[in-house]
Amino acid sequence: MKQASFQWQLPLEEGLPETFIQVLDEKKIPRSLGQLFWNRGLQTAESLEVFLNPSLEQLHDPFLFFEMEKAVERIQQAIINEERILVYGDYDADGITSTTIMKETLENLGADVAFYLPNRFKDGYGPNQAVYEEKIAEGIQLIVTVDNGVSGHEAIAYANTQGVDVIVTDHHELPDVLPDAYAIIHPRHPEGAYPFGELAGVGVAFKVACALLEEIPTEFLDLVTIGTIADMVSLTDENRTLVSFGLQSIKQTERIGLEKLLEVSGVSADKLDETSIGFSIGPRLNAIGRLEDPNPAVTLMTTFDDEEAEELAGRLDRINTRRKDLVEVITEEAMAMIHPEDRIHLIAGDNWHEGVLGIVAGKILRATGKPTIVLTKKENGLAKGSGRSVESVNLYEMLNGMRQLMTSFGGHHAAVGLSLEIENLSILQEQMNHYMDDHQLTGGMHLTIDSKLAVEDVSVAFIESLKLLAPFGMDNPLPNFLFEKVAVSNSRTIGANNQHLKFTLTDTVSQLDGVGFGFGAQAQEFHSDELNVVGQLSINEWNGKRIPQLMLEDYQINTLQVFDYRAKKYQQALHFTEPTLFVSFSDKAAQQWEAKLNQKVTIVSDNAPFDGDAHTAIEQVVFLDCPLELAIMKEIVQSLQASRVYILCQAEDDAYLDGIGSREQYAKLFKFIASQDKVDVRYKLSIVADYLKIPQKLLIFMIQVFSELGFVTITDGVMRKVDNPVNHPLTESRVYQERAKKIKIEEFLLLSDLATLKDWLSV
Repeated sequence: MKQASFQWQLPLEEGLPETFIQVLDEKKIPRSLGQLFWNRGLQTAESLEVFLNPSLEQLHDPFLFFEMEKAVERIQQAIINEERILVYGDYDADGITSTTIMKETLENLGADVAFYLPNRFKDGYGPNQAVYEEKIAEGIQLIVTVDNGVSGHEAIAYANTQGVDVIVTDHHELPDVLPDAYAIIHPRHPEGAYPFGELAGVGVAFKVACALLEEIPTEFLDLVTIGTIADMVSLTDENRTLVSFGLQSIKQTERIGLEKLLEVSGVSADKLDETSIGFSIGPRLNAIGRLEDPNPAVTLMTTFDDEEAEELAGRLDRINTRRKDLVEVITEEAMAMIHPEDRIHLIAGDNWHEGVLGIVAGKILRATGKPTIVLTKKENGLAKGSGRSVESVNLYEMLNGMRQLMTSFGGHHAAVGLSLEIENLSILQEQMNHYMDDHQLTGGMHLTIDSKLAVEDVSVAFIESLKLLAPFGMDNPLPNFLFEKVAVSNSRTIGANNQHLKFTLTDTVSQLDGVGFGFGAQAQEFHSDELNVVGQLSINEWNGKRIPQLMLEDYQINTLQVFDYRAKKYQQALHFTEPTLFVSFSDKAAQQWEAKLNQKVTIVSDNAPFDGDAHTAIEQVVFLDCPLELAIMKEIVQSLQASRVYILCQAEDDAYLDGIGSREQYAKLFKFIASQDKVDVRYKLSIVADYLKIPQKLLIFMIQVFSELGFVTITDGVMRKVDNPVNHPLTESRVYQERAKKIKIEEFLLLSDLATLKDWLSV
C-alpha cells in the first residue's frame, strides 16, 4: 500500500437540480462540467453569466476605497504645485508591475515623478527610514507606496516630521495599529467598505490609476495581469475580470520590454495563458529582486529602446537561471537538516542566499506536507528568511503571537518573512510545536478533487471544454480529477537525472498518457495494476498531433504491492525509511546479508519458525532468498498483514538454472566413476566437471545423489565406486527429491511475473 501525500478532499456526490441543468443547457455549457461549476459556488444563471462573460463594467468604483478621494486630491495638489513625487515599490513581480503603473499614471498627468524599489539585502521589505531620509534630502515632497507600507510606522513617522506626506497603497495583512500616513488605500481597510478584499498590490495601484485618470486605463491591464498572477491572490471576482482582459492585452502589448521578456521565456503570444505567466514571466521578474537590485525591471517594463529592452530581458533570464541553481542546492542541504518530529520545520543554514529561501521553504512544504520556515544565519547574529504554510495553519497569525522573539516580521496567512536572533531559534521551534499541539492543528496539505473520471471519459474535446473555467488560479484552480483503480503501463523515468516519470493509465478499453514531474524516484510504485491517481488534464501537442495528457499531482495504492528486486542492481539499494523486515531462510545466507546490509536479518527455518507477534509494527518485508516451502512466504505476509513485499529471492546454488540433471548426464557420470578406482573430489572436481561438461554445482549434487543411493562412497574427500551396487531409481534419493522441489520453488519465485506473484500472495 502507498499512502497519498496529500489529504484528499473528495467532492460531494449529489445530483444537480433540474433547474440548474436547464441553465446549463440554455447557456450551452456541457453537462459534464455542471458539477465543476456547482462545486465552485456557481449555482445560478446570474453567477454563471458574470463568471463566463466578465466585463470591465463589473469593476468596482475605486472611490469605494477608504480615503481614495483624499489620496487623489493630495496627488492632484502635488502635480499642480510641481512637487517631486516618489513611487516607493517592492522588489517582487507584484511590486515591479505596481510601480510601473503608478509611475506611468503620474507621468501621464504631468507629474514630476521618480521611483525606487528597495534592495532586499540592504533596505529590507517595506518603507526604509534611511531611504526615506535620502530621498527627502534629494527633494522628494510626496511619497506614494505601492505593494507595501501598512507596516512602515517608523519611516512614515520620520517623513511626517519632515513635512512630507506618505500615501500608502497596499494589500498585505493589516497590523493591529496602522501607520500615521496621510492616506491608506487598502481593500480591507477596517474603516472601508470596498466590496472585494483580494486585490494584489498591482490591483490596488490600478484602482488608484482609475481614480486619478477618471477612466479604466486598459493599457495597464497587461501589468495588472502579471502582478496578480505572480502574487497568487484569489483569481475570482474583480481579479478574474482583470486577468481575463489582461491576457488578451498581453498578446497585443506595445511594451517592448515585455515582448523581449516573452521571447527569452520561450512563450509565444498566441499560446500565452495564466500558466505561462505564472511559470515563465513571473519568476523572471521575481528573480532579479531575489538576487540583485530590482530597479532595472521597472526600466524594462517602461523602456522604448529596443536594444535596452533586449539587454535587460536577457539579464533577467540569466538571473533566473542562477536563481534555479541556488534553489536546487539549498533545498538539498535543507532537506538533510529536517527533524521529522517537529510539527513545523524551522531550518537555518550558514551562508544561504536569503533571496531564494521562500522558494526553498515552498519546496520543502510540498515534499513534507508541513509548514516550513527557512533561514540563513548572518554574521550579525541574526537569522533571516521566509516561511510558507498550508491552508490549515495561518502562519502570520501564529508568528504574530511570538513577535517578541523577532527583530522583524511581516506577511500573510500562507507566507511570511522574518528575522530573529540566532539564539532564539530553539525557543521559536519549541513555541511553534506547542502552538500546533494546543490548537490541535495537523498541518497536512489538502488536495481538492473536483470530480471522478474514467479513462474513457477523457478526450481532447472534454479538455478543451474546461477552458470555460479559465483563467485558473487561487480559489479557481485547474480541476483535479480522480481516476480510481486504474492500471499503469509503460512506466519509465525521464529527464537528465531521471527525476520525472512518464507512464500510461489503462482501463478495460482506453489509455491516457501521464507525466509526473518530480516523481522519478517513485517509479517502482507505478509497477502496479491498481492505483488511484489524481491529476490535471492538458493537451500534448507533438508533430501536429493533439492527445490528452494527465499531469500527476498525487496517487495512492490500497492493495498489496509486490516489488521486483530480483535484478542484481537492487541488491545495492536495499535502504528503506519505513520499518522493514528482512527475511532469510538460510543461516549462512543471513550472515552474509547482515554483513552486506548492516541490518538485522530474521532467519525463518524449521529450527526458527516465524513469530508474527514479534513484528506487529512492520508492514514491509523483503525476502532475501528462496524458502524450502512456498507456504512459509505467504504465511509471513499474511501474519504481518504486510502491505509492501519486495521479492529479491537470491538463489545461492543456481538450482533452477542448472536443473536436476538429465538421464544422459547421470549415465555419463556413472560411466566415468566405473572407469576410475578413486577420484579425489577435493582437488579434481573442476577437472572432472570440465571433462564431463557438467556444471560444477550440478556435478556436486549428482555425486551427493549417487552417494545417498549407495553407488559411491566418499571418505576424506576421496570418491570410490561401489562394486555391484543395488539398483535404485534416482527419485528415491531424498537429496534428489529436495532439489526437484527447490527447483520448482525457485522457478516460480524467480521466473513468474509480478502479477502472478501478487495474486498468489493475496489469496
